[in-house]
Amino acid sequence: MRIRLLLTALATVVAGLSACQTMTPEERRAADEQRCLGYGFRRGTDGFATCLQRIDLDRRAESRAQSAEMMNNMAWELNGPYIYRDRWRHHH
Repeated sequence: MRIRLLLTALATVVAGLSACQTMTPEERRAADEQRCLGYGFRRGTDGFATCLQRIDLDRRAESRAQSAEMMNNMAWELNGPYIYRDRWRHHH
C-alpha cells in the first residue's frame, strides 16, 4: 500500500514538473537575456554574463528548494517525519 502511494505521489510530481516547463531552453535564454538587457547590461560584457549566471543559479536554487519541500511533504504523508539513523558512527 505504501509503495503504491509513493509511486502515485511520484507520478503526480513528475507530471506537475513537466507541466511547468512550457518554455524551450532557447525561449528561456532569450527571456533571460531580455531581463539582463532590461537591467541595463550590454551583451558581450562581463556584467551581462554574470547577470545570466545569477538568473540560472537562482532558478536552480528554487528548483532544489521545491524538490526538498516536496520530498519532505511526501515523507510526512507516508509516515510522519523521516529520521535517518547515523550510519557512520561506530558503536562499541
